[in-house]
Amino acid sequence: MMKKKNVVILTGPTAVGKTALSIALAKKLNTGIISADSMQVYKYMDIGSAKITPEEMQGVEHDLVDVYEPQEEFHVVRFQQDAKAAMKRLWNKNRLPLVVGGTGFYIQALLYDIDFTSEASDPALREKYESIARAEGAPALHARLAAVDPKAAEEIHANNIKRVIRALEFYEKTGTPISLHNERERARSSPYGFAYFVLTDARERLYARIDARVDTMMELGLLDEVKKLRSMGCTRDMVSMQGLGYKEIFGYLDGEYSLAEAVRIIKRDTRHFAKRQLTWFKRERDVIWIDKSAFDYDKEKILSYILEIIEERGLQ
Repeated sequence: MMKKKNVVILTGPTAVGKTALSIALAKKLNTGIISADSMQVYKYMDIGSAKITPEEMQGVEHDLVDVYEPQEEFHVVRFQQDAKAAMKRLWNKNRLPLVVGGTGFYIQALLYDIDFTSEASDPALREKYESIARAEGAPALHARLAAVDPKAAEEIHANNIKRVIRALEFYEKTGTPISLHNERERARSSPYGFAYFVLTDARERLYARIDARVDTMMELGLLDEVKKLRSMGCTRDMVSMQGLGYKEIFGYLDGEYSLAEAVRIIKRDTRHFAKRQLTWFKRERDVIWIDKSAFDYDKEKILSYILEIIEERGLQ
């Protein structure tokens, strides 16, 4: 039997402090980082995505950061393909891939090698549901999903039109709820040897960090970043512009509300997003929770703990 290839995952909710810890860990492991972030993959979207800067990278090689144009559609299948290729490159150098980011769906798809081939998109069906979304609004489309697949509707936010459409498409094509299909896929065992770490913190501290981060984004020029993207031809309905911070600033630029209100909505929706991320990770199997408070917020203690587990599992 072939020996499994190994991988380490470091994830957690937005603004928890993954970036600084991931750099320190990558240096200890002498490896590169593969980003599992659905927004940092896009070029020109630096501030709103809290993209790691070249200075913050400290020479650590990063894959899937600044790769795609904002006009391109990045999705889970593309992530899977790109991340697998990046893992292979690191294994070929005898390095242990370190996957870092907060997009739980992407991590799950990669770690358990979930098969999306049966979900091949049907352009006619997609157009049908996109028309419904335009004519009746996202909540009406979400209600249709709730009627045929309540579990998927619970898991997919109404604003995530792309995923709502994919779930409706899947149901119409196969007669099977996508939630049931995903459950079966989730039950698969991973083809990799791995350690899956989830960094977390007290909710009030996390929320305070989120609010402070949004204020910093505004100071750094998020408004100008979105204006520039719009001048480059980016529109609100693009996948890239559905990211937190981008769609709300578009709302302000389109005269829907004041800038102060846009900032309030970004903070509120980012807090809700962090809550959903934590709910997702709690559902996942085989995760190792790292509560920062249990380590007295000491990065060195957290690093030692992570390295101990990696060694215990014989991953390196």
